[in-house]
Amino acid sequence: MSEKRVYTFGNGKAEGRADMRNLLGGKGANLAEMNLIGVPVPPGFTITTEVCSEYYEKGKENVVALLKDDVTKAMKQIEDIMGKKFGDPENALLLSVRSGARASMPGMMDTILNLGLNDVVVEGVARKTGNERFAYDSYRRFVQMYGDVVLGMKPVNKEDIDPFEAIIEQVKAQRGISLDNEMNVDELKQLVVLFKKAIKDQTGHDFPENPEDQLWGAICAVFDSWMNERAILYRKLNDIPQEWGTAVSVMAMVFGNMGETSATGVCFSRDAATGENIFNGEWLINAQGEDVVAGIRTPQQITVEGSRRWAKLAGIDEATRASEYPSLEEAMPEVYAELNGIQEKLEKHYHDMQDMEFTVQEGKLWFLQTRNGKRTGTAMVKIAMDLLHEGEIDEKTAIERCEAQKLDELLHPVFDKAALKNAKVLTQGLPASPGAACGQIVFFAEDAAKWHADGKNVVMVRIETSPEDLAGMTAAEGILTARGGMTSHAAVVARGMGKCCVSGAGELVIDYKARTVSVNGKTFKEGDYISLNGSTGQVLEGEVKTKAAEVTGDFAELMSLCDKYTKMVVRTNADTPHDAEVAANFGAVGIGLCRTEHMFFEKDKIKAMREMILSDSKEDREVALAKLLPLQKQDFYGILKCMDGKDVNIRLLDPPLHEFVPHDLKGQQTMADEMGKSLEFIQARVKALQESNPMLGLRGCRLGITYPEITAMQTKAILGAAIQLKKEGFNPKPEIMVPLVGTFKELESQQKVIKATAKALFEEEGVEVEFKLGTMIEIPRAALTADKIAKYADYFSFGTNDLTQMTFGYSRDDVASILNTYIDGKILEHDPFQVLDQEGVGQLIETAVEKGRNANPNLKCGICGEHGGEPSSVKFCHRAGLNYVSCSPFRVPIARLAAAQAAVEE
Repeated sequence: MSEKRVYTFGNGKAEGRADMRNLLGGKGANLAEMNLIGVPVPPGFTITTEVCSEYYEKGKENVVALLKDDVTKAMKQIEDIMGKKFGDPENALLLSVRSGARASMPGMMDTILNLGLNDVVVEGVARKTGNERFAYDSYRRFVQMYGDVVLGMKPVNKEDIDPFEAIIEQVKAQRGISLDNEMNVDELKQLVVLFKKAIKDQTGHDFPENPEDQLWGAICAVFDSWMNERAILYRKLNDIPQEWGTAVSVMAMVFGNMGETSATGVCFSRDAATGENIFNGEWLINAQGEDVVAGIRTPQQITVEGSRRWAKLAGIDEATRASEYPSLEEAMPEVYAELNGIQEKLEKHYHDMQDMEFTVQEGKLWFLQTRNGKRTGTAMVKIAMDLLHEGEIDEKTAIERCEAQKLDELLHPVFDKAALKNAKVLTQGLPASPGAACGQIVFFAEDAAKWHADGKNVVMVRIETSPEDLAGMTAAEGILTARGGMTSHAAVVARGMGKCCVSGAGELVIDYKARTVSVNGKTFKEGDYISLNGSTGQVLEGEVKTKAAEVTGDFAELMSLCDKYTKMVVRTNADTPHDAEVAANFGAVGIGLCRTEHMFFEKDKIKAMREMILSDSKEDREVALAKLLPLQKQDFYGILKCMDGKDVNIRLLDPPLHEFVPHDLKGQQTMADEMGKSLEFIQARVKALQESNPMLGLRGCRLGITYPEITAMQTKAILGAAIQLKKEGFNPKPEIMVPLVGTFKELESQQKVIKATAKALFEEEGVEVEFKLGTMIEIPRAALTADKIAKYADYFSFGTNDLTQMTFGYSRDDVASILNTYIDGKILEHDPFQVLDQEGVGQLIETAVEKGRNANPNLKCGICGEHGGEPSSVKFCHRAGLNYVSCSPFRVPIARLAAAQAAVEE
């Protein structure tokens, strides 16, 4: 904890600077920096973020006592620079009090303007300025802001409008006027009286007349706002730690509401939506900052070009535009020229797109804030590449400047922003797979497929999904589940398809029999329209318009830049040639996980698969496997051909057998007829396969050890497809992966079957294909005994979904019920199925890599769990020395960028 709690700035001097954002917050650091580089900024001081932590540790009264002397000194400096005195009716200094965390959190915390006014001071301001309307306009704004932020004057019910706005509407209705700036002095005076009465009636508090009480109330309210609901939610969504705290910046007020030569505005050095290198923004004459964003008055554009573009969209002719909605460039050309010069200076100084706030007071320009502007994924990539080309940043900075997760926006359909603004949110789930989806509700896979074939867009709504829903999921625009987490079946499969998915929406009540879904008292029937925002987890009522995300040439250039610096390559998790092709187009260098079980759920294959499982003798099983062999071979042929010359890691059958058998009477009777067995025989076999804990039961390598003929058939299919391709002149590179090994003897047993089968097949075909044999490390014991296992493996692939599940002892499909409690209670920092647990699971990975390579120096190591597409997890994998990460196709660019960032951060 620094002993210095208050840092001053003003008159071209500052105690802080730009690189002190952790202590001064982004706003405070940049206010200091602007002073140092000659930008006109009103004088002020910043109370550090460390004081925010003290505020919550020591309490309000203790912190006020600690700050009192420092704030008094800092206030004296502002008074000296401005030539005014705080609380002096004849020459009053007025203040603004603003929040400012180290990470930008626009709109999440509170601001108060015009602080220092009371019934006496307002009269003095009116006399001194000769502008009574300005004085009372500022006063009513202050009472409104202070009443809201400090005294808690909020709507009583969520359906009510803001109580201050209700009073304003009431006063305007007396004369039938519509705009706030049409109110006269008497009406503004009336507002002050009505506001104060409403505050007293609703909150029981009197509005404070003492300016010093006002100041401390405002400072403490900003600290309080760090823990308001919207700030907490924003931090949660953006992974901003609570302990960072917010700074408080107190500045001398400058006024944009002093008449026709005063104004206020917000501007950007480049377009935050598209990245276009064009200065843009909005302004209002005779207004204060909140007016620009409140939407009560239509703001005007900063530049002539921007104004003309706006008018074209609004259907306004040039003559009307120029006379009624002039740009700042036209209305105040000298001010605009200065503003334009400073925005160029600030962008060059910070080497990034700037988001700036300014005020013009009687023709003099003042800057109130600058920060690196928030931007869309498309704009992020374009701005980084443009700044690189302009020589403002180097290649490594361009890579680091891009936020890996935001690349999602370039890869999936997105909602039209205007339509999204008006959409009604029904409920909130987990943002399992990004994108936007609109369609009619269906509840069953076969209906989804049929409706899709009829040309309808559908959203499949399920309590939870299983592999049997695959056909419906493929046909749907999006998937919505009431249960399941970020690595549930629905989430994993949807991401693999690049399909929008919201999972774990626990407020949904789904009735399959009635074919209805109810949420918060509203019931929707099959065929009703809903929309899903897979990027936020919101479920929206009706059809919300979407548009295709734009993938630009800048995106391809960024990916090429990543390849130049990365040391760890990116593969994909893909089960079909289509998925493999999508991933290859995104730059995947191979397949890190091909799950064979997903191939069995097509109509012909599922019957043969069920026949094999339900057989009670080896002979009958081999008959069924002979039917499966050509079907599996065809699947592998397609994938290996699509990824010609690239490594393709194929996992042998992993899930419990009971997932494949029919549990409904109709399906059981069908299998009895197919196999020539009685219904009772089929039902008995189904019952025999049931397990109390199937995820720890007969699955993975245990299947192949119990039924070696399954491993033999899959080996024949994989290598048979590779042989066929080699004969056709292709270069297949198959890898055969044995899942769920816990001891080296399991891998040794399966290795014997695979090698014997391969040898016989190569002799039969007269052709040999080089292949690798590896295992999935997903059991803690396997990681701890990796040195023994590595003697039988060419490679390790870490299955971090199961490894996380077994390390924590959490069921990944049921953990959602405790996750919020654990994260809110700081027991867990993140969902460990979403962000790799580097301390525990990560330690197992590091141990396995080290032990494995000590025993087998040529051992290749990769990761194929869903963590392979999460940026911080990818960076850990780089540090752990992995050769590759593998993730779903639409996460490949994210992983490529994160891998390159990990390399340049070294």
